[in-house]
This record gives sequence, structure tokens and C-alpha cells, in this order.
Amino acid sequence: MTGNYLHSYAPLLIHLLVAMGLAAAILLLSILVGRHRPTRAKMQAYECGVQPTGDAREPFSVKFYLVAMVFILFDVEAIFLYPWAYVYRELHWFGFVEMLLYILILLAGYIYLWKKGALDWNR
Repeated sequence: MTGNYLHSYAPLLIHLLVAMGLAAAILLLSILVGRHRPTRAKMQAYECGVQPTGDAREPFSVKFYLVAMVFILFDVEAIFLYPWAYVYRELHWFGFVEMLLYILILLAGYIYLWKKGALDWNR
């Protein structure tokens, strides 16, 4: 590794050090200056301003996990579409067919989820 190579990363290193130092300073200042008077209201669980009811260990429906999987599927699709769109002119027909195959595989996944009822919000 040459000096120029490491020198190009110096601003990034300085930025990270300043960010970590600022975070540490804010946390330390909060500990030193802040009031520490725990009350019953402060120690109670907070749920959007509503009094908590029930047990936190209740089982969740599988539908919540299916929604998370669909969200991840959308994210992965978007992540791969951006670089493809950036270099589309250089790829010609090969890139078009490759992305068409990719979108068809994703479409098959969406159709499977639709048939399983994962996208039916009224159930």
C-alpha cells in the first residue's frame, strides 16, 4: 500500500473519528448533567402514549413475517434494478434478457405469495 492510497482515505477516517467522538461526548454529557430521578411513570413501558395491556410474549401471526419477507423482496429488487439501469446501454440485448429473466423470477415469487393469500389484507 502506497502513501497516496492511504492518504485518500484520511478524510473518511477523520469523519469517523469526529462522529464517534461527538457521540461519546454527548453520551458522557448526558450522564454527567442529566437528572437521575427514576419514578414509577418513567420506569413503566411506553407504547405510543397508551397504557400497556396484555403480555409482551403473545405469539404473532405468521402474516407479519410474510409481510417482512415481501418487504425484503421489494428491497432486493430495487437494489439490483438501479445498477442495471445505470449500465443498460452497455449491456445491449444480453442485459435486457438477463433483467427480463430476473423480473420473471420475482414475478413468480409474487404470484406464489398472491396465491397463498399473503397479500390479502382483509383476512
